[in-house]
Amino acid sequence: MTARTPHPPSLWAAVSPPTPERPPLTGDATADVAIVGAGFTGLSTALALAARGVRPVVLEAAAVGWGGSGRNNGQVIPVLSKAEPDELEARFGETGERLVALIRDSASILFDLVRAEGIEAEAEQTGWVQPAHAPDRVRVSAARVEAWAKRGAPAQMLDREETTALMGSSYWHGAMLNPTGGSINPLRLAQGMAAAAERHGATVHEDTPVSRLERAGDGWRLETPTGRLTARAVLLATNAYTDAHAPGLARRLARTVVPVPSWQMATEPLPDAVAKTVTPGRHAVSDTRGDLHFFRLDARNRLVTGGALVTKVNGTERIRRLATARVARMFPQIGPVGFTHIWNGDIGITWDRMPHVHRLGPGLWTWIGCNGRGVALSVALGPQLAAALLGDREGAAALPVTDVHPIPGHALGRRLATLMLPVYRRRDRRPLPA
Repeated sequence: MTARTPHPPSLWAAVSPPTPERPPLTGDATADVAIVGAGFTGLSTALALAARGVRPVVLEAAAVGWGGSGRNNGQVIPVLSKAEPDELEARFGETGERLVALIRDSASILFDLVRAEGIEAEAEQTGWVQPAHAPDRVRVSAARVEAWAKRGAPAQMLDREETTALMGSSYWHGAMLNPTGGSINPLRLAQGMAAAAERHGATVHEDTPVSRLERAGDGWRLETPTGRLTARAVLLATNAYTDAHAPGLARRLARTVVPVPSWQMATEPLPDAVAKTVTPGRHAVSDTRGDLHFFRLDARNRLVTGGALVTKVNGTERIRRLATARVARMFPQIGPVGFTHIWNGDIGITWDRMPHVHRLGPGLWTWIGCNGRGVALSVALGPQLAAALLGDREGAAALPVTDVHPIPGHALGRRLATLMLPVYRRRDRRPLPA
């Protein structure tokens, strides 16, 4: 047997305990539903299926949580990055309204699942804050609060004084607060969801890349290096890593999303007295910039932050300098900061910054395009995708199904995507029109 694929180095890989090995698929096997990818989407769907008495088999090319699910910042955010409620409802009608409701509840769905299954994921439902980085962005925050509050979200608008108290810093000018959000150790969440799915009857195989998917009678046959799996229905839960392990598996789907590196980093544990002054309520934070500033404290009082770079060339040192300067501006009380862990992973960006749900064939489903907000949404979509795989239209009522439209010039766009970063930075500095 080949050695188990290790997780890429990260804070989460360093602090998460080892899990039982899940051997690769060997020989011929059958399943009610096959799921390709053991990230949040695949595991949430597997758990929902198993809880309904269906027998899913999850095939993971590397290890549980190996991709973006296990490498992100761990923020549980109940809104999307760009798509606002009005836009979603205008585009998708009643389905859009149901999707908005699902997004509104997505963080609570995740934390409720963690509690119900007893998952040890360092979960803290302490709230999520989006502070305004400039005075004129306060009205952007106010508009978002109004839009989400109108749809039943417990969103609140904070003035500058309230924001300063909440953040432990006078750097921002106001903020949107949603108390349903929070943070988790994302790798431990993925590992805990896999264990929960297995307890309910699912099977998970690691080190099992799917090289070929083809129609077989009334179902589908999936080929791997060491075996074959036949299933009535299939979910492709691969997002930004759709062509990472098998470029020929779903070429058109892979061209609908641009993988963009997101850098993450963690400081050494802050002294207790200092940690109590940095987001004293332990909120997860990501601001109103296009070049996002984001951070949260982990269970060991490390400040976990990150950023974006135009290229990966000398990326570790460049992101270290960038984040060091940002932390000094935002939280001068921390003093000299040292980063002990720096890593990156890909997020899937769609051309319209919308989540895309596709029915690729009879019983063949996928969703793709987390656009940097995949933690809560991926978990919340699991039961919806499970219903779709079982042919339950009512249970999948929040899925806005669209056709697959590959991005024109995808190969070039993939190489040049990070060149948009200077554009975002200029927009962040530019005053909004009156």
